[in-house]
Amino acid sequence: MIMNYNVIDKIDVFDIIRHIKDPEFPKTLEELKVVNEDWITVIDNNDINDSDDINNNNNENYKGYCFIKILFQPTVPHCHLAPTIALCIREKIKEYLPKRSKIEIYIKKGTHQTEDEINKQINDKERIIAALENPEIFQLVKKCIKEDDY
Repeated sequence: MIMNYNVIDKIDVFDIIRHIKDPEFPKTLEELKVVNEDWITVIDNNDINDSDDINNNNNENYKGYCFIKILFQPTVPHCHLAPTIALCIREKIKEYLPKRSKIEIYIKKGTHQTEDEINKQINDKERIIAALENPEIFQLVKKCIKEDDY
C-alpha cells in the first residue's frame, strides 16, 4: 500500500503512524502521547537540484531520497516494549512510503532508562531483521499496525 507522494512532510508521516496501536494498552500511540507531529523531522530531497547542498556532501548521493527522523516517548521510563513500538513505527512507514525513504527512530531524550542502548538496537538493520524473523514479534507488530476504521 505504498503511497505516491511527490514530496513527503512530517504531517504525512504523522498521519501514517498516529493510529498504530500500543502493544500493551488498548489505545493508539497518538492517544498515549507516544508520538507527536513536532517530534518528526523530514528532509525530502525528491526535487533536489544542483544548487542544493545536503550535509555538505555531494548532493547526487541524496537525490530522490527522503530522510525521516522520528522521536517517540514510551509511556513509562522502564517500558520493555519500546523496541517493539519502534518496529511498529518503522514497519508502518515502510508499508506506506516509497523505498527511497531512509528512516531513523529514536526514543526522546530523557524518557527511558536505557534509551541509548535501545536507540542503537532499533536502528541496526540486522537487529531489525532478526526481530521480525521472530514469529511472536512479527505477529505483534502486524496486529499493532493493522488498519481499523477511524
